[in-house]
Amino acid sequence: MENLEEVLKKHKLTMDEYENILKIMGREPNMLEIGIFSSMWSEHCSYKSSKKYLNGFPTKAPWVIQGPGENAGVIDIGDGMAAVFKMESHNHPSFIEPYQGAATGVGGILRDVFTMGARPVANMNALRFGNVTNSDDISKHQRYLVRGVVAGIGDYGNCMGVPTIGGETSFDESYNGNILVNAFTLGLAKTDEIFYGLAEGIGNPVVYVGSKTGRDGLGGAVMASDSFTEENKSLRPTVQVGDPFAEKLLLEACLELFKHDYIVGIQDMGAAGLTSSSFEMAGRSGSGMIMNLDKVPAREENMQPFEFMLSESQERMLICAKKGYEDKVLEIFRKWDLDAEVIGEVTNTGNMELFWHGERVADIPVLPVGEEAPIYDRPVARPAYLDEIANTTIDDFDKVANQEAFEKLFSSVEVADKAWIFEQYDSMVQTNTIKAPGSLDASCIRVKENGKALAMSSDCNPRYNYIDPKGGAAAAVIESGRNVAMTGARPLAITDCLNYGNPETPEIMWQFAEGCYGIKEACAKLTTPVVSGNVSLYNETNGVGIFPTPAIAMVGVNDDANKVLPSSFQNVGASLYLVGDTTSEFGGSLYMKELYGKVEGKLPNIDYDKELALWELIIEANKADVISAAKDVNVGGIAIALAKMSSVSGKGVTCNIDLNDSRDIFSESFSRAIVEVKNEVVFENMAKQLRLSITKIGKVEESGFTCNDVKADLEAMKNSYFNKFQEVIEQDI
Repeated sequence: MENLEEVLKKHKLTMDEYENILKIMGREPNMLEIGIFSSMWSEHCSYKSSKKYLNGFPTKAPWVIQGPGENAGVIDIGDGMAAVFKMESHNHPSFIEPYQGAATGVGGILRDVFTMGARPVANMNALRFGNVTNSDDISKHQRYLVRGVVAGIGDYGNCMGVPTIGGETSFDESYNGNILVNAFTLGLAKTDEIFYGLAEGIGNPVVYVGSKTGRDGLGGAVMASDSFTEENKSLRPTVQVGDPFAEKLLLEACLELFKHDYIVGIQDMGAAGLTSSSFEMAGRSGSGMIMNLDKVPAREENMQPFEFMLSESQERMLICAKKGYEDKVLEIFRKWDLDAEVIGEVTNTGNMELFWHGERVADIPVLPVGEEAPIYDRPVARPAYLDEIANTTIDDFDKVANQEAFEKLFSSVEVADKAWIFEQYDSMVQTNTIKAPGSLDASCIRVKENGKALAMSSDCNPRYNYIDPKGGAAAAVIESGRNVAMTGARPLAITDCLNYGNPETPEIMWQFAEGCYGIKEACAKLTTPVVSGNVSLYNETNGVGIFPTPAIAMVGVNDDANKVLPSSFQNVGASLYLVGDTTSEFGGSLYMKELYGKVEGKLPNIDYDKELALWELIIEANKADVISAAKDVNVGGIAIALAKMSSVSGKGVTCNIDLNDSRDIFSESFSRAIVEVKNEVVFENMAKQLRLSITKIGKVEESGFTCNDVKADLEAMKNSYFNKFQEVIEQDI
C-alpha cells in the first residue's frame, strides 16, 4: 500500500495493529477495510486501553437480568417488570458543536434503551463545564457551551416525550478545554420481553430501518479516541445531526414491532454506525453476514461504500428478521413513515461480506475484529502531585469566619439551584414523576404497572477523584447510592461513564486504573453491581487533561410509590437529627476550593458498614412511617445541606450542634444524613440497633436560618439559591 505510514496515521492505527490486520486478513486490506478496522479498534469502540481494568467489575446479583455487553443493562424490579438503563458520553462532539453534540448524545442513549424492548420513561444527565463566573474569553465560551448543551438536551428529550427528571452539573477549570456531557436513560419493559442485539440463523434477512444515511458523523468514533489540539478543535463534520421527530417515530415503530414475533435481534447504529452494529450482531452468534451497501437508503448523492459503513447519521437501527417475516417488518416501519430496506442476510461464513452494485468490496472475518482487537497494558505511574497535596489541611490557611464562609459557599455556582437548566427540560411528561429536578438528592418515578417507584441519582465529585482517584470513584458509587436511599428506595445497580484524560500518559492511566479499583470495591461492598457503562478517554486539550470523572448513576426500587421520602423540610416544629459522625475532613472540599482556591488534602474516610447501616435506617424508618424527610450531608457539609433544605421547602431552621472545630459545620465527612423525625423514640431505637450515632440538632421553624454561629434571612437565602445561577449564565445575553 502506498503512503502506508500516512494512511495509518490518518486512521489512528499503529504499525503493530496493521501487522495484526494482515494476519487476520491473510492479505493486504483495501481502504474500506482499513476504515472498518480503524473504527472497530478505536478507543471508543474497542476499549483497548481500558478493557484490562474493566474486567472484574461486579456484574451479577439475583436481580440482574442483563449485565454489560448489550445495548443497556437490565434489572428485575418485581412483578414481571424490568428497568433497562445505561449512561453514555458525548463529550468531544458537545465541545465542538454543543447543541447537536448534546442532542445526539440524548438520541443515542434513548436508542440504546428502546432497542432492548423498553419504553424510555426517564432521562438524566451529568454535565461538567469549565469556569463560568469570570469575564474573560474562557468563561464567556463556557457560558456559551452551557447554553448550547442545555438547549440540545432539552429540545431532543422534550420532542421525544421522555421526562428529564434529574442529574448534576459541576464546574472546574480542568474542563475549560474539554467539557463532559454524559446522558442517562431508563426504560421499562416486561421481563420476558427483552430484545438483544443478535444476528443468527442462516438466510435470515438483515433489515435497515430509520432515517436515511448521510455523511454526518463520519469518523466520529475515531475522533472521540483522540485528544483535542488547536488544529482539530473544529471538527464539525464529525458531529452528527439529530432529528428527534424521526427518533420518536422510530421509537413507536420499534415498540410496535416488539409486540410481534418477527425478529431475531435488533441493534442501534451508534458509534461507527453500520460497521459496529453489523459486526456486533454477527459477532455475538459467530455468524457471517452479507450486506449490499447500494441498497442502504442514502440522504446524499454519490455516497461511497466507506461513507455508508462509517457514517454516524442518527435515528437508525439494524434488524435481523426471521426469514419470511421481512415484509411484515418493512410494513411496520414504512407505516411510521420511516425508511426500511432489506440490505443483506445472515450467512455461515463467519465473514462480513460487503457488496457494491454486485461487486464484493470488502470481506472481513467477523470474530477477530472483536476478539483480536488490541488490549493494551499501558504504562502506569502514580502522579507526583499526590504527595505534594496529601497533607494540606484548612489549618494551613488563614481562618475565615463561619458567616463569611457560609455566604461564599452558598452563593457558589456549585451549590446554587440549577432551575435555569432543568426548567428547559420537561420533567412531568408521562405523568409518572414523583420527585422532580430541584427536589434534592435522587429523582423518582412511579411504575404504574406494579405500584412501585424507581429512584435514580447521578453523582461524581471530580475534586475527590483528583486528590484520590480510587477513593473518589468509590465515593461516587457511595454518594449515588446514598441519594437513592434518602428517598426510601433500596439501591440495586449502577451504570457508569468513566471520563479521563489521555491514556497514553502513565499518570492518567494510573488514575483510570485506580478509579476502576474503587468502583469494583464499592460495588462489591454495597452489592450494587455494574450492569452497563461507557469509557471516554482522551478528554484533554493541548496536553491538559480533565480531573478524573467517573460519573455513576445508581438505580433503586421503593416497594411503595406512595412512600417516596422528600429531601426538604415538611413540618414546622419537627425535630431534626444528624445521623453519622462528623470530623474535620476537608480534603477536596468545596470549603477549601471556594475559600482558598485549592483542591488538596486527604479524602474523607470511607466506611462501607456505616454507609450500609445509614441506608438501612432511612429505608426502614420510612417504611415504618417514623420520619418525614431525609437529606444526605455532602458538598459543603451540614450548613449547606440545611440551607438547601430550608430554601427548597421555604421553611426555617434552628440548629445547634456540638463539634470539635466550629468550621466542621462545613466538613464533608461521609455516611451522614439530616433527618426530619416524626417518632423520636422509635427512630432512636432503630439507629441504636444499627449501631449508628445520631444527634438531635434542632428543629424546623416558620422562618429564619440558624446553624451554630451562622445566621441568614430565609428570603435572602432563597433569592441567592434560586437566582444566582441564572445571573451567571445569562450575563452575556
